[in-house]
Amino acid sequence: MNNLLAITAKETRAYFAMPSAYVVGAMFLALTGVFFVFDISSPFAEAGVRGLVDWASFFTIFLAPLLTMRLLAEEQKLGTLELLLTSPVREWEVVLGKYIASLAMLLAIQFVTLYYVLMIYVFGDPDSGPVLSSYLGLILHGAAALAIGLLGSSLSGNQIVAAVVGTAVLLFFTFIDRVSSLVEGAPGGFLNAISMDGRLSDFTRGVIDTSHIIYFLSLIAIFVFLTIRSLETRRWR
Repeated sequence: MNNLLAITAKETRAYFAMPSAYVVGAMFLALTGVFFVFDISSPFAEAGVRGLVDWASFFTIFLAPLLTMRLLAEEQKLGTLELLLTSPVREWEVVLGKYIASLAMLLAIQFVTLYYVLMIYVFGDPDSGPVLSSYLGLILHGAAALAIGLLGSSLSGNQIVAAVVGTAVLLFFTFIDRVSSLVEGAPGGFLNAISMDGRLSDFTRGVIDTSHIIYFLSLIAIFVFLTIRSLETRRWR
């Protein structure tokens, strides 16, 4: 546990000390803010919140791999990953420590978007239910996206390749429901069931379905587990 806390603290400090993290975060906030301005012109404030979360989740597809691409890929490139794995540190401690640090950074960025929501409350009277459920969905979606991005970072020593792999997998899980409409029967139902976009849309409508929460938590567990196994294989190379 001490190793986990040490790795988490080290990576968290590294995030908040890197100018690139602030640049990426600023781009994310600027883009979501631009589309928020368009959506807030809707007659209903809830529509603005839903649009904000929809766009924030879309840009998270690209933000998450950018936040995670260096975590393991840089270690591999510099040769420090082998040194880390030969020290008295377990693979799961390395992966979870880096994952928690990236989640802290993402939550910090998402927290700033609450300024837009505050503006809705100042100038309107939105229903708090859909607002809270939307942000719950956004946090779960972002956490799952980080787990996928972290796996991409473990597969290559090149940060660009890691980001591309993570983004490709996220795009697959986001738009797979578009393909499901072209497939009939059980395969179509399966493709629709694994879509992240379809699950998130219920949260933005104020619906908190336990199956959706389990879905995102399962994605996190699966991809963190795969990342751990990816590191374990390096011990035998």
